[in-house]
Amino acid sequence: MDKFKVMVIQGPNLNMLGLREPNVYGSMRLQDIHQQMKVVADQYGAEIEFFQSNFEGEIVDKIQECLGEVDGIIINAAAYTHTSVAIRDAISAINLPTIEVHISNVYRREEFRQKSLIAPVCAGVIVGFGPVGYHLAMIGMLQIFDQIKAVKNAQQADKE
Repeated sequence: MDKFKVMVIQGPNLNMLGLREPNVYGSMRLQDIHQQMKVVADQYGAEIEFFQSNFEGEIVDKIQECLGEVDGIIINAAAYTHTSVAIRDAISAINLPTIEVHISNVYRREEFRQKSLIAPVCAGVIVGFGPVGYHLAMIGMLQIFDQIKAVKNAQQADKE
């Protein structure tokens, strides 16, 4: 595996970034966030794909499609973070490194937003850093990939 591949999955209403509650989510649009993530991926030599849906079932389908196709997932499940056992189960089932991202600091918001159903099945969670949280997630995922590569190299050396 020479080139790692990341799938970025965006949940409901994230297609409205830049327009929706800029006092909470900022003024950066989703395509701008994705472009910045692509720059980081390109610098590392990783592939990156993006998917956004307002529908829970489509998000579950996309997570399942990642099995055997990508090496890691960065997900902002948005409101489904707090309600979707189905998304949690899909992440758990495919057993890929997954990083959960939230633009706002959910712990400073309504109580119902302070519980993530998917966090326990993720490698890590990044909240409250605005759009730069996606950049931090990319750095985290690339670190995970470096660790995976080191383990594979060590296993290969043991075989020789």
